[in-house]
Amino acid sequence: MIASTPDSGFTAAIAPLATSRGAFIPEPGSSTRTNTLTLYPKDTALKPARYYGYPLLAAAFVAQFVSLGIYSYVLGSFMGPMTEDLAWSRADFTLTRTIGQIIMALVGFVVGARVDAVGARPIMAMGAVILSASLYFHSEVDSLLAWWLLNGVALTCGCAMVGNLVVNVTLSKWFVLHRGKAIAIAAMGVSMGGIVITPFITWLIDTVGWREAWIWLAGIAFIIIIPVTAMMRRRPEDYGLRPDGLTEADYLSDRGDKARAEEANAFTRGEALRSFSFYALVIAFGFFSINIVVLLLHTVPYLTDQGFSRTEAAMAMVIASIPAMLSKPVWGTLIDKMPVKPLAAISAGLCGVALLLIVAAVEANALFWTYGAFVLLGLGWGGMIPMQEVIWASFFGRAHIGAIRGAGLPFALTLSALAPWLVGYHYDLYGNYVLAFIVVAGLNMLSGVLIYLVRPPNLDQKRPTAKAGINAPD
Repeated sequence: MIASTPDSGFTAAIAPLATSRGAFIPEPGSSTRTNTLTLYPKDTALKPARYYGYPLLAAAFVAQFVSLGIYSYVLGSFMGPMTEDLAWSRADFTLTRTIGQIIMALVGFVVGARVDAVGARPIMAMGAVILSASLYFHSEVDSLLAWWLLNGVALTCGCAMVGNLVVNVTLSKWFVLHRGKAIAIAAMGVSMGGIVITPFITWLIDTVGWREAWIWLAGIAFIIIIPVTAMMRRRPEDYGLRPDGLTEADYLSDRGDKARAEEANAFTRGEALRSFSFYALVIAFGFFSINIVVLLLHTVPYLTDQGFSRTEAAMAMVIASIPAMLSKPVWGTLIDKMPVKPLAAISAGLCGVALLLIVAAVEANALFWTYGAFVLLGLGWGGMIPMQEVIWASFFGRAHIGAIRGAGLPFALTLSALAPWLVGYHYDLYGNYVLAFIVVAGLNMLSGVLIYLVRPPNLDQKRPTAKAGINAPD
């Protein structure tokens, strides 16, 4: 990207080169920091033969399938074999996820802003190497310190550089009118991870042992992610395009109203951090994420403790993942057509109710009703991921959404960081999960209330002298 400068002579000199590449430069006399992404005149009449947002959408699907599939869906299957073999407590084992949540927050703070600046490709390439290498060395783990460093730190860094923050920030820049549906379709990759990876890794561990299973995962991750990184692109304006594949004429018409409004009213990271709405969303989504991180880690051991087989326990995650995946396009379509906050509140509340039903069914040893409750849980999960991304972009605009989302991660993930360890510690003390799961369900319902009540921030109050398309200094 060509750096902006107040020197109009330099701007005039580089304009022809920039035009040929479909880039953009600030208009003379504008701020060096702009929200409005101006295309050159030669690009304005062109209708692209192919909108690259759609191949990018496919790449985002695969990236989340691998990175979040591995980060979210494998630990529960490894917990039993590894704790038994290495004589660890469940609290010791699950502390890695607490460490991971903290590391995810720190990495996200840096990575979010870098996605805005350089795009996803170089970040994902580095993440793929770190992810695969850490998975390979998992097979050599003999101490808790090595486990915490490899899984909690290294693996988390790799997943954070490949996973949903990077790809969803990118998609938020390529889609506005169809953002909900696009992010929902890409997020289907996460659910596909639950459908495929959980039973596969459970079978693999039972077949070759947990050490060899980590090596298999390392090879699979590297082979899949590396080609995907080559498909990533920073934003449509870099290629003479507009979001959603709109022509310049479409963009300047009623069809482009939403995209133009986002550009004119985009917050900088500093402005977002000075708004109450930012922290309300952080708390709400932090409470919601507790449900996911706890159940992804503790479902398999919880069900096996109650007498279900490992296959039946792993199948519960599959059963939750199928409706989570299939419902995402439905949620995405609703998001693009209806107010997103009530939908998000319903999704969060649904997860809380489902968890209470799961506890009741498992304690009654009723497999059929347990699976039914996991179906309900999956429906709630299916909505929250795309709605979270859409709410952030609709509240704060897309110009600096990577930096803003990255800034929110330390707060949100800190809220959920201790949850897996606390649940594991509760189990070590009392020998069951019941009370811990009930508390998690209550936090889910509180999350829904907060999401419903929070209001979008008012940019004019934060930036009294703001003009459309120009950011005040951060």
